[in-house]
Amino acid sequence: MSLTPEDVQKLCTLARLDIGADEIGELSGKLSDIVRLAGELQAQNTADVPPMAHPLDRPQRLRPDAVTELDARDLYQRNAALVEDGLYLVPKVIE
Repeated sequence: MSLTPEDVQKLCTLARLDIGADEIGELSGKLSDIVRLAGELQAQNTADVPPMAHPLDRPQRLRPDAVTELDARDLYQRNAALVEDGLYLVPKVIE
């Protein structure tokens, strides 16, 4: 599929991009190449390809599920203007 300069201009308008008339031709060619490449990728048969979590055949490294930071809530709330029961009190902003 080839994009016409009119298609590119419409896309630029929808995306709120200000592209000059001198750049539309070059941009049209580049975008057409991207659409063509996406079409080639879409046409490939991937039915027998198993999904991968990693491109190499390695197990995923996971970190241990352990607490690594201390609870410093009281320290942080000392600087707050208004605090009640461990919560920050702020002015109402919705009427």
